[in-house]
Amino acid sequence: MFDAKILTRKYWKRAFRRKRDAIATRLFDTRLGRDILISAIGPRVKTMRVDCGDHVLSFSPADYIGRKVFRKGHFERDHVDRLLSVLREHGLLRKGSALLELGGNIGTQTCYFALSGAYHRIVSVEPDPRNFRLLAVNIADNGLQEMVSAVNCAAGDREGQLDFYLNHKNHGKSSALRQSATDEKISVPVRPVGDILLQAGVDPAAIGLIWMDIEGYEPVACRSMGALMARKVPLYMEFTPAFYGKDQTRDFVADLARHYSECLAFFESGERIMKVVELPVAGEQFDVLFLR
Repeated sequence: MFDAKILTRKYWKRAFRRKRDAIATRLFDTRLGRDILISAIGPRVKTMRVDCGDHVLSFSPADYIGRKVFRKGHFERDHVDRLLSVLREHGLLRKGSALLELGGNIGTQTCYFALSGAYHRIVSVEPDPRNFRLLAVNIADNGLQEMVSAVNCAAGDREGQLDFYLNHKNHGKSSALRQSATDEKISVPVRPVGDILLQAGVDPAAIGLIWMDIEGYEPVACRSMGALMARKVPLYMEFTPAFYGKDQTRDFVADLARHYSECLAFFESGERIMKVVELPVAGEQFDVLFLR
């Protein structure tokens, strides 16, 4: 004999769960919902993988870039699109050329460049062992092994070992320059750019763009790229006078001006074509593309 009250309770419990789940699904499919969800994930979850539409990405939910990917579905993909558009406008996209990416992180921009079809080969250099593990995973998961060579080292002016500081809140801020008292010091290999390209089997003459995001180590990395810069290979980087200091910034600008005369600076107020020698030696960080 059936108990009508029990059946009624079960019915309403199932109905409540269906309604609750439907509301939760709608909430967590919004930017706000994803923000709430990623913020609530505990330290036991080390890696997550999401479908970003035309690619997948694995990331650490504890990391700033990973959280951005989870919330927005990308990390600054618009910067890659903007850069490629500018290069196209200036006639600087060379068919069959290669990209040298210094500071590959977990492979967000690596994937965006690969999906764009603008470059035949990509060499992605990343010294942080946490980022490099995910970079390798994301290259493999997106079937990019034939196109992308990942190299686990820093780019510098000589071969050896380098003190490297891990930022535990934002892995993209890990750097050869200590930025916080909580940064963890490790040792990573450092190699000149020419040696990195040789290992990857890429002819330096094939490089059509240098993309660099290495948190203040740019002046040192550039010292090993004289041959590329002498050919005026387009060079895109974060330019941070606060990292370099005023005197070193002046020296860095002078070194760059020996190879490039014109650049496009991306300030908060907008883009501006300017002479390399006119780059500011103080102030906030900005992106800059050295054109010719």
